[in-house]
Amino acid sequence: MVQHTAFADALDAAEHLDPDAQAELIAVLNRRLAERGRERIAATVEQARLEFASGQSKPMAASEIVREALS
Repeated sequence: MVQHTAFADALDAAEHLDPDAQAELIAVLNRRLAERGRERIAATVEQARLEFASGQSKPMAASEIVREALS
């Protein structure tokens, strides 16, 4: 419930901004979301590299990955 209230408060605050400020807010949020996405990908890649280096995974062809994902 607290998260819903915080979201509603943020939305209400954004409604009080002029259109240019709203557009800038959207741009800032999009950049931050993109950065978080890049950070998640980098963390996943780092984890995969560590697993590969420790022998927990092996190289696979794309067709093998697809076949394994579909099974």
